[in-house]
Amino acid sequence: MITSDRMAQVDENAAALGAPRKQLMESSGNAVARFVRDVARPGDRIAVVAGRGNNGGDAFVAARFLDEFEVTTLLLGRADAISTDIARENWDALQQAEYDTREVRDSTALSLPDADVVVDAMLGTGVTGALREPEATAARAINDADATVVAVDVPSGVDADTGEAAGVAVEADHVVTFHDAKPGLGDVDAAVTVADIGIPEAAETFVGPGDLRVLSRDPMAHKGDFGEVLVVGGGPYTGAPALSAQAAMRAGADLVRVACPASVADTIQGYEEGLIVRGFGGELLRPSHVDQLLDAAVDADCVLVGPGLGRAEGTLSAVREFLAEYDGRAVVDADALRAVPDVDTDADLLCTPHQGELVAMGGQTDDDWETRADLVADFAADLGGTLLVKSAYDVVSDGETTRVNRTGNPGMTVGGTGDVLAGICAALASTHDPVTAGSVAAYVNGLAGDAVVDEQGYGLFASDLLAEIPHAMWGGRDV
Repeated sequence: MITSDRMAQVDENAAALGAPRKQLMESSGNAVARFVRDVARPGDRIAVVAGRGNNGGDAFVAARFLDEFEVTTLLLGRADAISTDIARENWDALQQAEYDTREVRDSTALSLPDADVVVDAMLGTGVTGALREPEATAARAINDADATVVAVDVPSGVDADTGEAAGVAVEADHVVTFHDAKPGLGDVDAAVTVADIGIPEAAETFVGPGDLRVLSRDPMAHKGDFGEVLVVGGGPYTGAPALSAQAAMRAGADLVRVACPASVADTIQGYEEGLIVRGFGGELLRPSHVDQLLDAAVDADCVLVGPGLGRAEGTLSAVREFLAEYDGRAVVDADALRAVPDVDTDADLLCTPHQGELVAMGGQTDDDWETRADLVADFAADLGGTLLVKSAYDVVSDGETTRVNRTGNPGMTVGGTGDVLAGICAALASTHDPVTAGSVAAYVNGLAGDAVVDEQGYGLFASDLLAEIPHAMWGGRDV
């Protein structure tokens, strides 16, 4: 099963891997045509009812593969309003080859030709809500026709994720959907065929530009919609929690607080005015501080535990006690990872070890990334949380879903880049599930590092990544 949002991400990732949407449209249209041949009889009349988006583009392609039938293609709307270049190219191809095509510019002028088979390609999986005109009138005409109805990807008017219709919807006899079944199609009274259109498996496995679609923001969003992060760190080290907190801010968290020993609070505050730093007594995190941390965590959407805490036994005991009592979402990094295997927690954990830290936690690793991915998935399932294991190929898994990231470079072996990654994870985990947060964070962190190395070569500071995080997340995207 794949949701409509995830399908859009996979489409974009496939294009980045060298399988562009134009190529996939050709495969989709061919798949529809093959199915129509199976349900049609020689000499049948076929009506293709197409919208102005890529769903219609799939149908334009299909019409070119059905020369043995009498085919009429109806475009709902004006040709100059076709919304994508590739759909317009395929409409133009029908025009140039003098296929029977007609523009329906007004619902009152819609006349569905007599047909034995109707292909519904008005709207695809990315469109929800009640059908507007002329699609609503066309749906009623299709339902009234004495014809076999084949829907492209999803019956128009049906929500591909829920199977619900907000108004009139096409009552299809068959649905030809692409790449994978859509959740809502199980509730549709139609036979569903899943067509392989050549999307590589890597488009789902490897994190890619399509995954950044989850970062879109509603223009009417309010303060607080994008999360509050609490960073628990510092003591022996001050740079680590400062890097993590600044990275969380750069990654879009609305508010970032830092809880740290009072002895280093002023130093951490000095890195960035926008941080809200609150010190607790002493020079190290101790069990006596846990109640204070739990109080501070009440308002947080995600707590990041670990940057710069050190591995003193009292500190690790405090981490264990905190996690045992905390039931929200938490990113665990650095020395705090040592406490995780011994804790029974209701917290939703995203742990970010490098391979050495993974082994120290009780996990296994391997030089082959595919083998390592399986090992990480197994350990994540045993752990009951999500792992982001850092390497040249980062592996993110919760035991069920596994993603792999390939961005980044050898210059990022410098200390502190993991603290930046943890901060990005915390910001994203405030508003997304841990696998999504870890996957996108790894991709963004690597892109930021790649941008720095492209600009100046190796010898980077971890702090160099901070300014590149927003460009990696939102640069050039319509959000």
